[in-house]
Amino acid sequence: MIDGITVRILGDFGPFSSMGKSISYQITMGQSIYLIDCGAPLFQQIGSQGLKDIKGLIITHCHDDHKRWFTDLALFNMYAPDISQKVFFLTSEDIHSELIKASGPALDRSLSNDSKNIIDIACEEYTDYRIIGPRANYRIVSVDEGGGKTALYIIDDNGNFVGPDIAKIVISDKTKRPRMLFKDPDYKEWVEPESFYPFSSSIFYEEDRNIYNAPEGFTIEAVKSPVWHGIPCVGIKITTDRETLIFSSDTVNDNELWRQLYTEKRVQRLKMSKEEFESAAVIFGDINDYIERIWGEARYRSAINAFNDAIVIHDIAARNSIVHTDYERLKNTSLKKEKVILTHSLDGITSEWVLCDAGKSFKISGDAFFEMVGDEPYPMNADIYHKEGGRYFVGYKNEEGRYSVYEKDGLLRLSTEGGPGLGPPLYKVDMYEDISGRYFPKLEEENAMYLERRDGRVELIEFTGEGSRGRIVKDHRAGLLKGCGT
Repeated sequence: MIDGITVRILGDFGPFSSMGKSISYQITMGQSIYLIDCGAPLFQQIGSQGLKDIKGLIITHCHDDHKRWFTDLALFNMYAPDISQKVFFLTSEDIHSELIKASGPALDRSLSNDSKNIIDIACEEYTDYRIIGPRANYRIVSVDEGGGKTALYIIDDNGNFVGPDIAKIVISDKTKRPRMLFKDPDYKEWVEPESFYPFSSSIFYEEDRNIYNAPEGFTIEAVKSPVWHGIPCVGIKITTDRETLIFSSDTVNDNELWRQLYTEKRVQRLKMSKEEFESAAVIFGDINDYIERIWGEARYRSAINAFNDAIVIHDIAARNSIVHTDYERLKNTSLKKEKVILTHSLDGITSEWVLCDAGKSFKISGDAFFEMVGDEPYPMNADIYHKEGGRYFVGYKNEEGRYSVYEKDGLLRLSTEGGPGLGPPLYKVDMYEDISGRYFPKLEEENAMYLERRDGRVELIEFTGEGSRGRIVKDHRAGLLKGCGT
């Protein structure tokens, strides 16, 4: 039996952070090690030897902060002299297609072994791709019509051409990208099927969900319904005998928004007569002029129940991010605070929900999670979590605490002296700096700092006009109970 799931945070900052550690997680189940996303500097953090132990790579979507090191990892496995296997690679059908397009300039050509010829290289020579998530029953294909001409058509899963009464192609004036418009047989409305249907839909997707069953006894599954990010994107669900862990990936998680997406009927803005529209197989313009509903009810129902009974690693933003969940909107989700670890945050965030941090390791055991400090599991029982300047802090409520917690515009703020517009404090806390999972009182003096020594002990260094002096300081974590400072 697998003894829980361990998640090592390689990078959890957003793409615009000065910390430079974009999204990547190292997941261990028994003896199996996988990467979910590869936006963090893998060679620096894991090293070439550690990368050789990675059993597989899972990509949630094609934004660079999630897949930046994909081509380097593929090239490393191809050309490192002591590696014989390709990158074992898991993702959905749509994301795989997008990733191949994005990676082509780096991977699809090289020199022959004698350096005399420029050769073409197929992506299959780099990766052992395994689909997760169902294949679509309908797809847009390019057909050679002879004479150097090609045309776009929609075909079904049997290779039959689909008429414009069932599906149409809308080609964007801005990007020239073709997108599919589909007539839902139940609603009798035109929808974009990739957005409208959950993976469980037999109308648009094959029944086979392509869940990866690992020989070691766990499963890896693509989750689509609660993931709303603009580009093709999936969450990842890992299940063992006792644990369920979901990486929600980048998404706007908001039950109020989701309900609007499936209940609002939109009026088409046709640029032609109704008869011309109905008979057209290809349309040039904005697909949003023709979509009559964004989500179906089946996707909505699936989305709001997607995280039941799971530990969730969920992305977060301050406010107005458009494509992520704003902190103040967490109350509008079905997420449970005691089951969630927030990731993808910018520097300077204060949260009552547990925050990720690059370098931390969490152990999911049954229906709970703990931070692993060495071999010891610790509950994340602080009242406040705070990231600032690349450092991680925790706060425990104390009526005599030095710091006050305020709420302004839906965001939490810390202050020792209040400030204009902050209003009355919510409560006071003692703050501790987290150093490798150990807690030390937050320093206020500019002439002092903590230093983690090579032997693992932490030293408080104080600087004076005559020089510096240091002393070993104790870890307060074991003595901190929720709501009590020591």
